[in-house]
Amino acid sequence: MTAQDEHFMRLALEEAQLAAEEDEVPVGAVVVMDGQVLGRGHNQTETLRDVTAHAEIIALTAAANHLGSKYLPGCTLYVTLEPCDMCAGAIGLSQISRVVYGASDPKRGFTRHADAQILHKKVVVEHDLLSDECGQLLKAFFAEKR
Repeated sequence: MTAQDEHFMRLALEEAQLAAEEDEVPVGAVVVMDGQVLGRGHNQTETLRDVTAHAEIIALTAAANHLGSKYLPGCTLYVTLEPCDMCAGAIGLSQISRVVYGASDPKRGFTRHADAQILHKKVVVEHDLLSDECGQLLKAFFAEKR
């Protein structure tokens, strides 16, 4: 992965920090195309009282609105935590080209379905970018809750 990938993951981490400040699970996401951020999002499930208000969904919606299309080919989604099944389904339907995530989520992440093709088969998935930083933010949040 490149320095540009790291830059965009750091923007996703900024979104995750916003979520933490709002007492939301600290997950952040950005959608990028040709070096330009088209959409940003952080978890807002508590704020909006909406179980679908995950960082990925909010960022995908913002990017689609920016482009005026429900499809996002040529775009990359950077997200601090491995997407859940719901988000993976939305990512697949968006026809996004690439997903880069930080921390893995063995309990709820989409990759636990090794035999199922949730994402579109052409989506490139890369992981573990700044995984320590992404994971630390989540661990600190949950440690404070306990």
